[in-house]
This record gives sequence, C-alpha cells and structure tokens, in this order.
Amino acid sequence: MGQKPIACRHFSGYKPCALNSNCNLNCEFYSPVENRILVIHLGALGAVVRGTGILQSIKSKYKNAHITWVTQKPADQLLKHHPDIDRVLTTQNDDLLALQALVFDAAFVIDKSLVASGILRRTQAANVFGFVADPFTGAILPATESANELWQIGLDDHMKFKLNKKTELQLILESLELEVPKQMAYSLPLSAIEKEIVQNKRQSWSDHGRLQIVGINTGCSDVIAAKKLSVNAHRELIQKLLLQENLQLVLLGGPEDTERNQKIAEGLPVIQSETRQGLREGLTSVAACDVVFTGDSLGMHMALSQKVWTVAWFGPTCAHEIDFFGHGEFLLSDATCGPCWKRNCQKPVMCYDLVDLNQALQLILKGLQRSHEKNHPGRTDSIFG
Repeated sequence: MGQKPIACRHFSGYKPCALNSNCNLNCEFYSPVENRILVIHLGALGAVVRGTGILQSIKSKYKNAHITWVTQKPADQLLKHHPDIDRVLTTQNDDLLALQALVFDAAFVIDKSLVASGILRRTQAANVFGFVADPFTGAILPATESANELWQIGLDDHMKFKLNKKTELQLILESLELEVPKQMAYSLPLSAIEKEIVQNKRQSWSDHGRLQIVGINTGCSDVIAAKKLSVNAHRELIQKLLLQENLQLVLLGGPEDTERNQKIAEGLPVIQSETRQGLREGLTSVAACDVVFTGDSLGMHMALSQKVWTVAWFGPTCAHEIDFFGHGEFLLSDATCGPCWKRNCQKPVMCYDLVDLNQALQLILKGLQRSHEKNHPGRTDSIFG
C-alpha cells in the first residue's frame, strides 16, 4: 500500500511536487486544506472582476479554503495564477469532466442562469449559496433566504433603479452569506513580471516620469452599446485635456475598439495602447495610468482593481451599484430617462450625448491632483499652477 494522500493544496498525486519532492507533513510548504469551495461566476468580464471582491470574505469564513472557480473564456485569463484561487476551470468539456471528479463543502453560484445551475449539477456540494434553477420550470430561484433581496432587485426595475442603495458587491456578499468587510476591494493582483511591464509602460508613456498619464477607455461590450461615448465626444474631451500641461493621453480598449481608437486618435497627439494582446496586457495598460476615464465597463472594473483613480460616466446603468472604494467618482449623464438597462435605444439624443464633458474634465483633474499627492506625499504644490 502506498502512502496516504496528504491534504495539501500543492499535492497533485500524479507527479512530484514542484516545491518539495519529499512530500510529508513536515514540509515547510505544507498548506492544509480544510474547506473545499466552488465559485461559479460566468458573467460579463467586468462582473467577474467585481466578483473577485468575495475572495477575502471566503478566506475569512472558511479556514484553509481551497477555491475552485468556474468561468467562461476568456475570463479565465483574468483569474489564472491568482494567489487566492487554487483551480480555474472553464465551461469547456474537459474542464466540466474534471469538475465531475470533485466534491465541495460549499458552492457559491453568483450567476442567475440555467448554465450556472447546470454546471452546479455536474458536481456535489454540501451547501449551496446564491442562485439555483427550478429543475421543472427552469426558473431561477434563491438558493437560501439570504439571496432573496438580490433576486427581488433583479425582478423589479423600480426597486433596482430607485429604491436600492446598496452596491452590487455588497448585495452579492450578502446573498452568499459572506461577511461584508468594512474595506471592500476587488482582488486582481499583478504578477512580478506584469509589475515590471507596468513600470516600463509608465516610463515610456510619461517621458520618464515628467508627465502624468490619463487613460481613456473608449469601449464597452455590445450588450449595452450606449455605455460608451461617441467618437466625436471622445475627441472633444481629448482636446479639452490637451489644453492642460504635463499630461499624456493614452487610448485604452480591447480588440473590438482598435479601429474606433484609430478614428478617435486621428490627428491628435495621443498614444494608442495595444488592444489585441489579451486581457492581462490590457490590465497592465490600465495599471500604468494615473487616472482612467471610462464608461461602466470592464475598463472601469480593471482600473478599480488596480486602485487607479477612476472617473466613470453613467447613463443606461446604475451608478449606485458601483463601489469606487475611495479611488474615483461617477458622473451622471443629464438624460432624464436613465437608468434603463435597455440594450437598444432609438432616441434622437442619446444619454452619451448628454454627458457634461466640462464636468468630466474637472473630475479627471481632481483625480490627477489626488494621484500627484499620493505619489509625492508631503508635497502640497499643485501640478496645475
């Protein structure tokens, strides 16, 4: 008979441990596993970034937790190698087969979807929190009473738009019966190599520290396309910023924003960041900025995850659902019809046409001053004269 398997998070059972090939309880790298936790969060990319805010509360409630997170591609790029996540699986068939081999002490199902509930059926969990599907009707239901408030908000626009004052992260934590920390935060740390990339970008973009960097995240997903400004509005904001001294403007976005960024940049002295090298590359571009201006999008959540001062404008979606954690402010469109969460709108004047760009400018400058004070503690001089 072989040696009894050791309940260590580094023990695989099929090859020597990379940390110590002599596997025993006296190993200096021994990390016991007492609670096996499953997180199912497929959602939009920005929602997955926001979902990382539950990790510290899981670790607090469940001693020596081993965390498996199931998500959809390409969100796995954001979560892989996360120091608090032991295993990242996707909805691809091989990963779902691997999930069937596992059992968990607790499962947190954040998505209100049949797909998420179907993934849950692929495994066993002693306790389920969040949301499940009625197996007969397919209706999504709260897994426990604690998820009822978030469930009701999703069913009632008046409650969602007018009555609710909680952030989405707080609602998620409460629905999962996890503690709401006094200091909530997203958790999306950079690797040592990525930190070097950030510093290299800062040096390059800021002319070796002589300029402050304003990132302008120009895009959003196609689900609610009205969450991004028009090309002309971006150009107008850039022209206002170019009147300021000691600034470098960088256009941010994903592959779907590449051509649009070229139109925005035409004839203007701005840098177009790399948009086609994956999510982690985009994350380092965001982290290299002093301030990010954005709509309610993945770029906003990325900036908040890196504690970059974030100025985010809101029209069709709910500003009160976003926690800036003291690292930014929101700007509401002057449109009177928002929030609406409409995927399509045919109004002659859109909410993105009614964003006060002068106010956006002032909030960006406020953020630059905050960043200056943070990076130069004790200095009270203003970078704007």
